[in-house]
Amino acid sequence: MTGFARRERQYPWGTLAWEIRTVNHRFLEVGCRLPEEFRGAEGRFRQAIAGAARRGKIDCSLLYRPNAAPAALDVDDALLETLAARARQIATLAGGAARIDVIDMLRWPGVVRDAGRDLTPLQEAAQGLLAEALADLAKFRDSEGARLQEALAQRCDGLLDFAARVVQRLPEVRARIHAKLRERVAEIAANADPGRLEQELAILAQRLDVDEEIDRLRGHVAEVRKTFGGDEPAGRRLDFLMQELNREANTLSSKSQDIETTRAAVDMKVLIEQMREQVQNVE
Repeated sequence: MTGFARRERQYPWGTLAWEIRTVNHRFLEVGCRLPEEFRGAEGRFRQAIAGAARRGKIDCSLLYRPNAAPAALDVDDALLETLAARARQIATLAGGAARIDVIDMLRWPGVVRDAGRDLTPLQEAAQGLLAEALADLAKFRDSEGARLQEALAQRCDGLLDFAARVVQRLPEVRARIHAKLRERVAEIAANADPGRLEQELAILAQRLDVDEEIDRLRGHVAEVRKTFGGDEPAGRRLDFLMQELNREANTLSSKSQDIETTRAAVDMKVLIEQMREQVQNVE
């Protein structure tokens, strides 16, 4: 489910800001962009995010702005030397078109280390701020979920309305089919066995009967509505129910011997496709 949240706070040592974006995805995929000072807490951050969402692609960014530069810096000489060598090699291959920027090299993760500084307070503050951002995200997603539930409920009503129209026309459709078959049989064989004729009509009526499809469709709609009040994630269950609804609509269309029934089946499939697209947003 799509969502967005941002939390920013100032501390004595600087400013932290979390920004979280979520988009639709079949599974849970978490991406974190963190400053070097917070790499050691990435596992805890990911665990907190996974506890707040079970489905979707989630991108999290943490911004850190210190109030002042550290008094002492420790440079990883081996890493810096490796970067410089590679930069010179690339510049040579580029024919002098590239230049080496020392400041950019110092910004490379791990080159400059904050000497002797305890990063625990920073990481704990980021953890607490992340919890607040996730709470805001949950509110955003709950609000969107309520809108999705309303849209799905309206389409469920539409499916039941089309199903009622089909049921209402069934007696007329059956009577018309029987009359047409009797006329054709009378043209072919005037002395046809009435008992055999009734038997063939019963078999044909069974093939054309859509009562079971209508009953199953209504049952699936009831299951969709039932998921609205549940506490468990409903996305995968709704995915399955959309497949079942579509199967019943297809069967209804294939059995149809009436233009109005066919139109109703097509309208059902349109509604189901709209629901299927919306269900992709549901966790």
